[in-house]
Amino acid sequence: MFIDQAKITVQAGNGGPGCMSFRREKFIPKGGPDGGDGGSGGSVYMKVDPFIDTLLDFSGRHLWQAQNGRPGEGSNKYGADGEDLIIPVPPGTLVYDEELDLLLVDLDREGMQVCIARGGRGGKGNKAFATAVRQTPRFAQKGKPGQMRKLRLELKLIADVGLVGMPNAGKSTLISRCSQARPKIADYPFTTLNPVLGIVELTGYRRFVMADIPGLIEGASEGAGLGHDFLKHIERTAIIVHILDLMPMDGTDPVDNYHTIRAELERHSQVLADKPEVIVANKVDLDPDGERLAHVQERLGPDILAISAATGQGIKELTELLWQRVKEPRA
Repeated sequence: MFIDQAKITVQAGNGGPGCMSFRREKFIPKGGPDGGDGGSGGSVYMKVDPFIDTLLDFSGRHLWQAQNGRPGEGSNKYGADGEDLIIPVPPGTLVYDEELDLLLVDLDREGMQVCIARGGRGGKGNKAFATAVRQTPRFAQKGKPGQMRKLRLELKLIADVGLVGMPNAGKSTLISRCSQARPKIADYPFTTLNPVLGIVELTGYRRFVMADIPGLIEGASEGAGLGHDFLKHIERTAIIVHILDLMPMDGTDPVDNYHTIRAELERHSQVLADKPEVIVANKVDLDPDGERLAHVQERLGPDILAISAATGQGIKELTELLWQRVKEPRA
């Protein structure tokens, strides 16, 4: 199951209380205070784990709590510090403070680790308060409470190339042809219900990540269809590949469909609309005379790539072009 939003509460550990104790040994009168300090509470960290690609682990667990510090003891024994809690999250996780509606951190790099809630400091034992004037302090310090935060987690997939287009344009077939990803493929709209990531391998140890975004329709930016939930996953991509179906099942014009999707991208985010774009005309195997392709190229430009995701025609040229485009922002 693909989960890209979650709300949780994180609680850092409380500091352990200091100990009030006096030394009691035979033949040692007035031994004096020997209460040790309490241990500090554990902190809560979030760490990027590249082997996780969803927030599913947070859907059934809403409280994440670090360990409390142990209390101090007599004989000047310090309490043990509480163990830190490290929460693994997928790359691309945005962490918001829910109460302040404030973005705390964007966990977008592998191995990145950030402290989200700081553990409380342990209290001082009565030994720490002994002075020449006050030689027998009969009090100790309580530990400080750990920090608590209500968080909202949002996941934005990190991919080099994002595939967009109308339902049944052939995005799932294309990503399955280019990579080892195996999304569901069928002859009805909205076959893909969740974003799918695939790694495209090229010769010479070259690779890039491609994301298949569920089909968009008119009104997607306002909640129609599935697009409103998944438009955000295209925002991190370096390049948008717009897949046009030359032979739509509903008989619509591919050029009109292109402008419909472009309008939805602009309504969602101008930054998204300004991303570099590669237009690909799919299903050329169903257009043997080339009339539909010529119509699209006349309206949208001659640089449109013609492919057939089903037969593999033009796939190699497309992946090489995408690698050249991906390589530039990486450099």
